[in-house]
Amino acid sequence: MAGARSVRRQHEYARLHRHPPAPAPARPVRFAALGDSLTAGIGDPVGAGWRGWAALLGAATGVEFRNFAVSGALTRDVEESQTPQAVAFGPDLAAVVVGVNDTLRQGFDIEDLAVRLDRVCAALADCGAVLLTACLPDPGAMLGLPAPLARPLARRQRAVNAVVHALAARYETVHLHMADASWVADRSLWSVDRLHPAERGHRMIAARFHALLAGRGPAFGPPPSLTGDQPPPTRAAAGRR
Repeated sequence: MAGARSVRRQHEYARLHRHPPAPAPARPVRFAALGDSLTAGIGDPVGAGWRGWAALLGAATGVEFRNFAVSGALTRDVEESQTPQAVAFGPDLAAVVVGVNDTLRQGFDIEDLAVRLDRVCAALADCGAVLLTACLPDPGAMLGLPAPLARPLARRQRAVNAVVHALAARYETVHLHMADASWVADRSLWSVDRLHPAERGHRMIAARFHALLAGRGPAFGPPPSLTGDQPPPTRAAAGRR
């Protein structure tokens, strides 16, 4: 009996060495984007749809990209709708950029936003994703609103950015500072609505994130080009949200 088992083991050893099992094919890096109109690509029209910074970053790096962002989304929408879809996708990278729409709501609640955004980050980090986050410029200043309207928005956006900074530190995210970056003041980067980046602005954001990712480890590919390939959007196109 023992001799028969020994012979079978020898035959199995010889078979495996004659025909070793094929290695499992490497799965491409998966990149999920969550958020609102900024990440949905508003301001960068391509054909009948939108492209935007996340799609540009995904295309340049050669990853498997899925955009779950929806124009007008609140932090609640990102948590309740986009995050379950993104987790099911199984991302290695996940961008979470949201909060401006929350500041425009009468019932703005920074504590609720903080709790929800923390849960979003935790869910994505728990599935092994490296997170990409950004603090954003004051929408009132971007729109050139009168001071009585701009000041409350500025306070709210600062509060949102403080939450994002804290979560960026907690989850060690790849964080892009857009709130007070000097390049953000370049009006040529922004679309005619003065709130969303134009193609050049989306390309700048994609390139900045690429540089930050490269600083964390091997880059996935060349940086996104800063040279546009689309005509400037019209006001009608910019308003197509």
